Amino acid sequence: MPAFTPTPALARWGVSLMFFTNGVLLAGLLPRYPEVKAAFGLSGTLYGLLVIAMPLGAVTAATAAGPIIRRFGARAVTVVGSVILAIVFALAVHSPVAMLFAAAMFVAGITDAIVDSAQNVQGVIVEEWKGRSIINSFHAIWSLGATAGGLIGTWCAAHAVPLTTQMTVNGAVWAVVAVVAGIIAATPHDRDHASADVAEDEVVGAGTPEANVAADAGGRAGRNGRPRAGAAGRTRPWRVLLPLVVLSICGTLMEEVANSWSALFLGGETDAPAQLAGLGFTIVLACQFVGRLVGDPMTDRWGRESVARLGGLLTAAGMTIAVVSSAWVPVLVGFGLMGFGSATLVPAAFAAAARVPGLPHGTGIAILGWLMRLGFLLTSPLVGVISDVAGLRAALGVPLAAGLLAAYLSHRLGANARARQAAG
Repeated sequence: MPAFTPTPALARWGVSLMFFTNGVLLAGLLPRYPEVKAAFGLSGTLYGLLVIAMPLGAVTAATAAGPIIRRFGARAVTVVGSVILAIVFALAVHSPVAMLFAAAMFVAGITDAIVDSAQNVQGVIVEEWKGRSIINSFHAIWSLGATAGGLIGTWCAAHAVPLTTQMTVNGAVWAVVAVVAGIIAATPHDRDHASADVAEDEVVGAGTPEANVAADAGGRAGRNGRPRAGAAGRTRPWRVLLPLVVLSICGTLMEEVANSWSALFLGGETDAPAQLAGLGFTIVLACQFVGRLVGDPMTDRWGRESVARLGGLLTAAGMTIAVVSSAWVPVLVGFGLMGFGSATLVPAAFAAAARVPGLPHGTGIAILGWLMRLGFLLTSPLVGVISDVAGLRAALGVPLAAGLLAAYLSHRLGANARARQAAG
């Protein structure tokens, strides 16, 4: 137990610091990837294989986060995982050969997948304690952390700071910050969430769908007195979770398009000067940050599903503008709408996944995070294939369609939730 009295305000600051720390740790190395490629003398193909080591590790982690979170608690898992992540990044850049670097990044991917699930679980716990939506603000803070990490890496590269020095000092500093964040993120319910679900796992199994259905039939109550699944298991967890997975993939798809394709589109399909081609990603990131800041009050006022539906429609509208425009200013406006509209999709999916009836504490978020990363790996290849066949302008129909799909899924999720409330 902490030596101070936990409060919702302190806990919110603590979770915000967790998200910020995660963003800094992940982004600090990215600006220096060209140095890694040069240091190991890698070809383009080998470099392409090297940089997917971390996302492959994240996918391999699968649903391991759920049982770990239930056993040790989301707050403890976030703190310990963040410290391990800092150490692994530092070890990676000290690797004498590319294979060891890839192995370290693979471990970093596994660790980050677990930390990501745990910090989102802790965020939902604090959100429930506070009694209003705050999950979007945590993801906004993560964006700030990633920006800060990128700036740190860029500054160090510009001033010839050795990569080993940067990552060692960066890791040590943010490991300490992670511990502080864990202390102030405490809530009175941390152990209750973990111990209650550990006990449930021991009774009904290790979180399998069959075990969850058995728990549903027994009429078990979830945290805060919510039933885990309606009477006699009327709600099947996977029927609720899978639309959330697709919704989250729609959200991450927008980020990947901004990361990997916006500069190519601006530079090759519009009249943008060469020096402005990189503005697309910056505009998307900035508008996404604003969207997440205002996402919580909007959610409190209109509901999570309504805000996500509007976001999907704004995304589709933005991509329509980008696809039909050859001038760079309207295209940037379209990218801005995409960033703002997609801002709440992933936070909304995480928040809803934490409350899926019939799944033990942490399992919904862990499964969603795993499948979301699988979708993330497929986005760029899909856009690339369409681009080769029909051109990049046609390939931007992928995020346009994803926006419309997100709007439809959000509408259906809201309707289904209202139907379950009426039936229960």
